[in-house]
Amino acid sequence: MSEARVNHPGLIVPVGHVEPVPRRIRGTVDGRTVLDTRNALYVWEWPGYPQYSIPLRDVAEGALTDEGRTGKLSPGPARRHALHAGSQVREAAAWVWEEGAPERLLGTARFRWDAIDAWYEEDEQVFVHPRSPYTRVDALRSSSRVRVEVDGVVLADAPHAVLLFETGLPTRYYVERPYVDWTVLQPADTVTACPYKGTTTGYWSFTSRTATHADIAWSYDFPTPQVASIAGMVAFYNEQVDLSVDGALVPRPVPVSRDAWQRAHEH
Repeated sequence: MSEARVNHPGLIVPVGHVEPVPRRIRGTVDGRTVLDTRNALYVWEWPGYPQYSIPLRDVAEGALTDEGRTGKLSPGPARRHALHAGSQVREAAAWVWEEGAPERLLGTARFRWDAIDAWYEEDEQVFVHPRSPYTRVDALRSSSRVRVEVDGVVLADAPHAVLLFETGLPTRYYVERPYVDWTVLQPADTVTACPYKGTTTGYWSFTSRTATHADIAWSYDFPTPQVASIAGMVAFYNEQVDLSVDGALVPRPVPVSRDAWQRAHEH
């Protein structure tokens, strides 16, 4: 088994960092537009990815009501608000920044992601969390041979692969299905989503003579256009497998924090 280590570029954005969003941002609740702005801000509450902070003037009139509670978020203090849209009331839906937060955030509100039914950048819906302007995702074809093994059992052995490089995350190795041993994998009901890659269409687990490895592999049948070359291919969770590239064992990555970065956004 290979030793855990970081073998990919790390994240560079500090907590509290604020930048302008050059895209129109909209949010809807129960079909109603509750926010619509071309002046949103990115705010990093942790280094992995930002949240949107929306100017109060671009939130629907009367949509926010003060709940009388002040909290301390990573960038600074903020006051909690409920969100109203028609008959819908979403408690603890937004935080309006107060003195002590970065000055550029004053007069804006950071919404809880799931308090909004649908988020849009321009006319395209965004899922899971905002896309970071500092995150790059590249899917590159490779002639490297990729072999995946767990507890002495070979799960895949492919003469080539597509390597997916995503800022702050380990390289993922996607192999074509004919090179996967489907006789040892069990389908799982898990579904995850990623703002950069889309929604998974398959997960698989593996049970050896000594342990069960849940959700060890996944696939995107319909990924985003930016990573179309991984469509239908299968990747394995590097942190739980012994993966070799051209015969050399790749060190297992250090597991990602923050609920595995929302299960590595999600993978």
